[in-house]
Amino acid sequence: MADTEQRTEPYRILSLDGGGAKGFYTLGVLSEIEGLIGCRLHEKFDLVFGTSTGAIIASMIALGMSVDEIHSHYKKYVPEIMRLKKPSDKSAKLEELGKAIFKDAKFDEVKTAVGIVTTKWVIERPMIFKGSIEQAHGRKGTFKPGFGVSISDAVQASCSAYPFFSPKTVTTSGGDEVKLVDGGYCANNPTLYAIADATRALKIAHQDLRVVSIGVGVYPSPKPPLLSMMYWAKKYLLSVQLLQKTLEINTQSMDQLRTILFADVPTVRVNDTFEQPEMATDLFEHDLSKLNVLRQRGRESFAKTEASLKKFLV
Repeated sequence: MADTEQRTEPYRILSLDGGGAKGFYTLGVLSEIEGLIGCRLHEKFDLVFGTSTGAIIASMIALGMSVDEIHSHYKKYVPEIMRLKKPSDKSAKLEELGKAIFKDAKFDEVKTAVGIVTTKWVIERPMIFKGSIEQAHGRKGTFKPGFGVSISDAVQASCSAYPFFSPKTVTTSGGDEVKLVDGGYCANNPTLYAIADATRALKIAHQDLRVVSIGVGVYPSPKPPLLSMMYWAKKYLLSVQLLQKTLEINTQSMDQLRTILFADVPTVRVNDTFEQPEMATDLFEHDLSKLNVLRQRGRESFAKTEASLKKFLV
């Protein structure tokens, strides 16, 4: 199937960053891409990787959902999750989202190759849930799609940004219990992992790849409350900003590495920076009107790269 010989069709990769509620920006970009190609994304992309909010979107894409369907789920569930303060409450609501959207679906049901990035809490290494044995870099004799874990559980793990969410423990088909946290701690921008699957496991030649890497946008941080009585609110917001900064540094580092290690892999990166004070937001945004603005900004970012994307996808 996949080899290093010249292909008649490029191998197309879609990589989706983490970023909590800012995934609405991602959906704005994807809505325009779906309009450009005239079909659902799983029909055009051979491999879809996602971290955290990108994992939710990637999984729904891989199961064949349209961007409008994904957006409807986001409008219903994301503000409800993000307005909660207690980690246990956030995680419980996230589990509700997972069960409602994915039900009992497993990784052998996906319609295109997928990678869902999580982080092993104890040994501090990535654990990536994949649908196809062809993506395995080793241990093919014991490979099980998604380690036998449900898509819902894998997605919850990828989104469990500790300490704001509780860690997620999954049980593999081999009976191993693994405690997982947000994939953003390993690769908030999972493009490198996706390229590694394509070039190392699937043996796709660099010139035959077409990579579309989508971020969540970069925004000013909200300002802490000014009143001294709001001490705990300020402390919470500063903790969120620290997490935000950690994930953004990870994102930019991974993209810098990609440009160095895979400069010859054709890639379009969509991830604009917005400096206007009114665009201040973070990954726990729950104001639906603000989230709708982020989605509009994603549509506008698409327009800047439309010509390049058209060469890749049409």
